[in-house]
Amino acid sequence: MWLLKKKHVTCAPASPRSAHQSVQAPLGLSLFSSRAAAFFFFPRREKMGKRWIPLEANPDVMNQFIWGLGVTEGEAQFCDVYGLDDELLAMVPQPVLAVIFLYPLTSLDEKVEEYDASATSAAGGKDSNKKVYFTKQTIGNACGTVGVIHAIGNAASDIKLVEGSYFDKFYKQTADMDPVQRAVFLEEDDEMEGAHSVAATAGETDANVEVNDHFVCFSCVDGELYELDGRKSKPISHGPSSPETLLQDAAKVIKARIATNPDSMNFNVMALSKQ
Repeated sequence: MWLLKKKHVTCAPASPRSAHQSVQAPLGLSLFSSRAAAFFFFPRREKMGKRWIPLEANPDVMNQFIWGLGVTEGEAQFCDVYGLDDELLAMVPQPVLAVIFLYPLTSLDEKVEEYDASATSAAGGKDSNKKVYFTKQTIGNACGTVGVIHAIGNAASDIKLVEGSYFDKFYKQTADMDPVQRAVFLEEDDEMEGAHSVAATAGETDANVEVNDHFVCFSCVDGELYELDGRKSKPISHGPSSPETLLQDAAKVIKARIATNPDSMNFNVMALSKQ
């Protein structure tokens, strides 16, 4: 599966939310936008809370974001994944610490979100695996930042954080919190909101355009592949994995997800690689 990267190009979903222009992919290729902004969708019947500016799926933007918050520059960086076939995955710098996937939300995703919101409330927001760093998302348009938080938080043993930096303090302060408490902490955190705003306006996509896309993170924790989605009540396990096969294992799940929405080409994959 080839994923052709284009700047400033996203295929608009049927929803009138998007102001992007649809384009056609070359024969045999799947058009894969690397510069789509992500909008976290809340069910219309729920009251909209705090909302941030959408974050662009752009490795350059993401790298400046994480380096500014405490990841040592030269320690780790985001890079584009240009395709999901083995020969294209082999081009991605190793080792891969996390995979970020951007995809368009559908009405089915909305139903899942409503169900999981109810399940979270009933379960008190408890995580089934305490070794997985997971937070709920309660801020609109924050899914890119939540994805980054999941990626860094579950690669803490492999990434050197600057002592006293934002990330260093954030993960220490939230280590013993449950996913709902972490979401509340993030919602009240002015420093992260400011950093997100700077990153969101540094991209190439119009930050004022509403789109209906969503970021999730894939991480390998304790020999298992987890999908980390702040809309869900807990991490979703996709079976055995390893640091060496994380990218390939995540690619299989992503391929299956893309296959459920064949009419859309607005997908993006980035890898967080250790340098």
